[in-house]
Amino acid sequence: MPKGKALVALARSILTIIWHLLSDPAARYTDLGTDFYASRVDTSRKTRSLIHQLDALGHKVTLTPAETA
Repeated sequence: MPKGKALVALARSILTIIWHLLSDPAARYTDLGTDFYASRVDTSRKTRSLIHQLDALGHKVTLTPAETA
């Protein structure tokens, strides 16, 4: 995406948030935190996806469970 187009998309997102906050007096902004998306990752789905990617690159994958300390 060109830089200008990305800036316009970001500005539009920010303006949409501002509009929603100003149009509803009861609305409050809640920061989701830095690890919001990382904590929502389905580990089994991510594992299957990574195995598939490695298979597509020609690697044979064998998984062994890691020992927990």
